[in-house]
Amino acid sequence: YETKDTDILAAFRVTPQPGVPPEEAGAAVAAESSTGTWTTVWTDGLTSLDRYKGRCYDIEPVPGEESQFIAYVAYPLDLFEEGSVTNMFTS
Repeated sequence: YETKDTDILAAFRVTPQPGVPPEEAGAAVAAESSTGTWTTVWTDGLTSLDRYKGRCYDIEPVPGEESQFIAYVAYPLDLFEEGSVTNMFTS
């Protein structure tokens, strides 16, 4: 994914479970902090998730820390309520 000027960018420190590739862990963080959920939600069919989902666009190892990574996630600006700092911090 190539970031856009309108994306909100964030970095998360992740420690994948044993056997889980770092890219999969980064994608899970992006999904869970934007449109993802562990259960089926009937409203998912009402809107395009591609428009609102977070995307892990890069992941790199944390220097000196085994099995820890920084996952870089891009969120579309439309995901956030205008003027809501709380909305951004809870992603």
